[in-house]
Amino acid sequence: MKRREFLKASLLGAAVAAVAPLDLLGGTKGRPKKGGAELKISLQEGVTPGETLKEKLDFMENHGVVGLEPNGAGLAGRVGELKEALRGREVKISAICAGFGGFILSEDQAVRDEFDRTMREIIAAAGELGSTGVIMVPAFNSQVPVMPHTQSTRDYLIERLRLLGDYARQCGTTVILEPLNRKEAFYLRQVADAASICRDAKNEGVKCMGDFWHMTSEDPSDSGAFLSAGPYLQHVHIASRATRNMPGEDGAVDNYVDGFRTLKQMGYANYVSFECGSKGDRMQTVPAALELVRSQWKEA
Repeated sequence: MKRREFLKASLLGAAVAAVAPLDLLGGTKGRPKKGGAELKISLQEGVTPGETLKEKLDFMENHGVVGLEPNGAGLAGRVGELKEALRGREVKISAICAGFGGFILSEDQAVRDEFDRTMREIIAAAGELGSTGVIMVPAFNSQVPVMPHTQSTRDYLIERLRLLGDYARQCGTTVILEPLNRKEAFYLRQVADAASICRDAKNEGVKCMGDFWHMTSEDPSDSGAFLSAGPYLQHVHIASRATRNMPGEDGAVDNYVDGFRTLKQMGYANYVSFECGSKGDRMQTVPAALELVRSQWKEA
């Protein structure tokens, strides 16, 4: 935490400079607008208490949660079920969490083909459901053989993302790059890295996100991380800082005010979605976490 505080001031300046091409320094098109920020809380389907989808949605509505984040695996076959379950409710589909096969940076063409086929299936389903986007990671550490970490690999990734972004736009949704911590994925670790890929892709269908859990390890400042995302920020994940459980279950370290303040300044109005476990009974820990998040958003 001392390192985070020590680097915070310098990182803020560096972040603004780094995203100057994103129009954060001027009044040109694409600049995030102040005001209009809204805390739209989402829960991943597996995080939400309840045995059935109806029970989960009932719980969400009873606690003011407005977004559901399902996994992408098998999503195409669930479109009808989800549409019917959401009919007449305040809850909407937020982002779709991965669920594809293969991975985009595999050295094996068959694995890359599997990724492209399954990812497009999920994108199409996400569009039907009105989702804000499909979350993807270029490669986890466990996925091998993987392309080397070189400029040519980055160029290849951007080329493929442009194609996926075009398809996502046709479907009315986006592709969302998620940076992870180095224990899970070495290739893409900081929000600024993801934002620079979005910038170079030059495609409205290619966005990125920030995850407080991964940012705790990789970004010295929550504020700097979100600033670096600029207009490409499409989604946010939240969890406790030390154990990746419900916000608040790790005590005082679970402070998100700095990041929330910047989201407000940026006019962020997409979802903040819970991706976490729980040390206790979710019927108690989820409402407590919701209260904490809302109070800190208000404080920010």
